[in-house]
Amino acid sequence: MRIPDPNFWRNKKVLLTGHSGFKGSWTTILLREMGAEIIGLSLPPNTNPSLFKLAKIDSLCESYFTDIRDQEKLNNLIKKISPDIVIHMAALPLVRESYLDPIATFNTNIMGTVNVLDSLIGIDNLRTVICVTTDKVYANQNTNKPYKEEDRLGGHDPYSASKAASEIVISCYRNAFLIKQGVGLASVRAGNVIGGGDWSKDRIIPDAIRAWENGEELKIRSPESIRPWQHVLEPIVGYLILAEELYANTSLSGAYNFGPNTTDKASVKEVINIAKSFFPSAEVIYKTPEVNFDEDPFLLLDNSKIKSSLGIYPVWNCEQAIKRSINWYLAQKNGGDSLKLCQQDFLDFRKKD
Repeated sequence: MRIPDPNFWRNKKVLLTGHSGFKGSWTTILLREMGAEIIGLSLPPNTNPSLFKLAKIDSLCESYFTDIRDQEKLNNLIKKISPDIVIHMAALPLVRESYLDPIATFNTNIMGTVNVLDSLIGIDNLRTVICVTTDKVYANQNTNKPYKEEDRLGGHDPYSASKAASEIVISCYRNAFLIKQGVGLASVRAGNVIGGGDWSKDRIIPDAIRAWENGEELKIRSPESIRPWQHVLEPIVGYLILAEELYANTSLSGAYNFGPNTTDKASVKEVINIAKSFFPSAEVIYKTPEVNFDEDPFLLLDNSKIKSSLGIYPVWNCEQAIKRSINWYLAQKNGGDSLKLCQQDFLDFRKKD
């Protein structure tokens, strides 16, 4: 297995957008462990509780609460920061919410990405940019085959469509501007991430934790849907390794899938059954999917590119990822320190227990 190199990251100035979110908070923790100088840029956390507040993420980085849709303010701030590396995570990330506010979703995920990338033009010391999109950028082929990076982009819902469109934006800025500036630029498409500290709505583990800790029934739609479940550390560690490689070799620029092995697939129902084992009195109701809510029943990623190009292989399988996630929530509820729980998970991940 590969892990990020602290000798590379030490004292690197890293701009991380979306640092107040679930994945952003975990990324900040890992970057701090590596010795990077982190500048976080995002909106305030939108869940209560939030990992950002519980783990005191603002004590680990320089933090700015700025909307990436504000082009002038964003441009001035990024030019002032003058980062060596950028990891762009800021987005409106939830499918169901994208139906409620499609305009905000498109503005944030498309024009927000345009604003971030445009602000990077002319920054002399910039060498690497990682733009986080999603596994849902692919047009549904109805073939039950894992998606490869060269497969056609698309999306039924505003979230997926906005992320697919942002992939075109990323490709444009890479080829028209940043590659000529000596900057390596990659888009990363991660599978469904789970892990401690996520309290977002309409995500399977947080919804389960909320329901069962309150003695309520968990309502689940589409129990037979297949998704590429992985612990949050899997893609984040991968992003950092990719950033290291891009820093030295811009020819590695392009799109990358980050997901579990295709043999490690699980349905929503299988995930819930593993999680239920931690809650003896847990109850689940499987609902009929909403007619106006499109979801692909089968979604897996082909991860062969990160294996062959970067030497990155999954560490924890689906069952381990679920158990790790549930144990994190239980430990935190029993008084565990959120930051230390994340750090311990990373330590164990590096040991490949």
